[in-house]
Amino acid sequence: MNESVTHDTVEHAMQPEDTPALRELYKGFENHHLIPLWTQLGDLMPIHPKPRAVPHLWKWSDLLPLAEKSGELVPVGRGGERRAIGLANPGLGGHAYVSPTLWAAIQYLGPRETAPEHRHSQNAFRFVVEGEGVWTVVNGDPVRMSRGDLLLTPGWCFHGHHNDTDQPMAWIDGLDIPFSQQNDVGFFEFGSDRVTDYATPRFSQGERLWCHPGLRPLSGLQDTVSSPIGAYRWEYTDRALTEQLLLEEEGQPATVEQGHAAIRYVNPTTGGDVMPTIRCEFHRLRAGCTTPTRREVGSTVFQVFEGSGAVVMDGVEHTLDIGDLFVIPSWISWSLQAETQFDLFRFSDAPIMERLNFARTHVETPDR
Repeated sequence: MNESVTHDTVEHAMQPEDTPALRELYKGFENHHLIPLWTQLGDLMPIHPKPRAVPHLWKWSDLLPLAEKSGELVPVGRGGERRAIGLANPGLGGHAYVSPTLWAAIQYLGPRETAPEHRHSQNAFRFVVEGEGVWTVVNGDPVRMSRGDLLLTPGWCFHGHHNDTDQPMAWIDGLDIPFSQQNDVGFFEFGSDRVTDYATPRFSQGERLWCHPGLRPLSGLQDTVSSPIGAYRWEYTDRALTEQLLLEEEGQPATVEQGHAAIRYVNPTTGGDVMPTIRCEFHRLRAGCTTPTRREVGSTVFQVFEGSGAVVMDGVEHTLDIGDLFVIPSWISWSLQAETQFDLFRFSDAPIMERLNFARTHVETPDR
């Protein structure tokens, strides 16, 4: 790809002389809601992606106190449905979008509170960076939410949350709201004002049926669009990452890069992504590890789960601590740097980009 030639540097052959006849032509375009391509080629077909979204970092130390104050002042219930605070990318004109395709929020549920049930076309997940005591009930199946767990709410599943303790809890939500809104595919339906099951089992029905390594129930041989597993537990994620790094120490090719272990959460019926529009991963870097600088088509959001380090986005370094969230828009360069062992949860719109054949990645190689 030749990025040295741009729309500004190439000779523009379609520069007509400004005449009364030309102005009349352009007025005709305007009157009939028409816009000629030759006046907007650089905006519609840039040499490479030119995202309006910007790289941005939200500090957990700022988010959590605001969520706590919201818990004091704003009741949770029918109408607003969720005490969720969306991360608004500064480049997207005031929309509560973290990127053009993804929505991310911090959600806060106070002691003994219940968020009522509803369902929507949009796919959703929750990731817990700290705390426990909340159960999310998805299509009648109570799912425990605990530190390090990834919880799924695929599109059009009824779901509500209840806090069974005397302590509040906060977590992050991720959805494909911007993508569905821009393409006018969204439906929404109110459910029960409470939740359909207040039980607090250690393991959900979906886990009991599906979470046995290498084994698939004969009652579930039909592939599903989204994963039937409601909760991906931290103990298994942690063990998988630990074993990758141990195997690397033994000289085995188990990591994606030297010192960089990573897993992708998958749908056990297909081996593909957990939901059709959102990819979820977890990454662990050894202390002192730096990843190569890369650019990718599509949007990515990270949350720091454990440890400390930094991210360099578009040449700017940002120091990171536990809970911090940052977004990397399409084709923005980025690299991670680990000060200590560094654990990060990641989600992206990669399934959309790959399905539509727009996916592209460029990894910088160091000069030799």
